[in-house]
Amino acid sequence: MNKLKEAPFVTVSLVAINVICFFVNSFLQDKLWVLGRLTAVEVLGAGQYYRIITAFFLHGGIEHLFNNMVLLLFLGMMLEQEIGHLPLLVTYFVAGIGGNVVSLWYKVISGSTAGSLGASGALFGLDGLLLAMVLLYGGNRQNLTLQRVLFMIVFSLYNGFKGTQIDNAAHVGGLLFGFFTGLIICILKRRRKYGRYGD
Repeated sequence: MNKLKEAPFVTVSLVAINVICFFVNSFLQDKLWVLGRLTAVEVLGAGQYYRIITAFFLHGGIEHLFNNMVLLLFLGMMLEQEIGHLPLLVTYFVAGIGGNVVSLWYKVISGSTAGSLGASGALFGLDGLLLAMVLLYGGNRQNLTLQRVLFMIVFSLYNGFKGTQIDNAAHVGGLLFGFFTGLIICILKRRRKYGRYGD
């Protein structure tokens, strides 16, 4: 029972869903992309709000999928062990949705009609969760320090802004939503452990 409790089944399930969606989309000749990617016209114009969620389970190619899933496995397994199954799942979805909402906002103010997809916003949310944990719990876990976590985040953001056809608004939005969700989760866990007013 303890082994099941410690198993990273949320992370593995999220990876599996992303991989299945990719291969189903390939089999259907990109129909899932058309139906699920994030565009301002379909979401705001046609009221297809489900795209805010479906977009972060779709990927533009095998390299895009591979890079995101390796990162999801690395971050997800570590965080799930440290903070629990449900907090990880909540953070992933809140960051993914929040990142795509910020992306939509940016598409509207910039007049962009481009579609976007990928789990990057949700993954940046896990970076935000990690940052919240290091700030509140200290950097003595998995050889993590605040400096290393900040370097990883800044480096990832820099690569995004340096690249082309990358939804940086989703990255920044996911990071912020993940960070504040992480703060709430960590504060609630600390209160539950030590009592409302601490030791």
